[in-house]
Amino acid sequence: QVQLIESGGGLVQAGGSLRLSCAASGRTFSNYAMGWFRQSPGKEREFVAAISRSGLNKYYLDSVKGRFTVSRDNAKNTVALQMNSLKPEDTAVYFCAADLWGGGSIRQQSDYEYWGQGTQVTVSS
Repeated sequence: QVQLIESGGGLVQAGGSLRLSCAASGRTFSNYAMGWFRQSPGKEREFVAAISRSGLNKYYLDSVKGRFTVSRDNAKNTVALQMNSLKPEDTAVYFCAADLWGGGSIRQQSDYEYWGQGTQVTVSS
């Protein structure tokens, strides 16, 4: 079992920044690729960003490229999502997720075995 706890969500004005963190416990963190997903009311949950086990490879939703940065610290068992130039359409509940070995499609929700409870991000216009 892997437990994931997100933090860092909140209310911010458009153009502002937030940094989400996800703390993992329970198993060897470096065995897991880590992803961030988000879900807005009435919409499907969507992929936002992901990072490989080593941290060398990073993947982003096109609409967040250049604004969001995913990173991880395997020594501290944490993954972060730095979100800059936030837009109202970024408003959603953000979830972190863990994918053992990360060998499949890192953008697919079904590849992730463990999920956090989510943290709300609200961007006002």
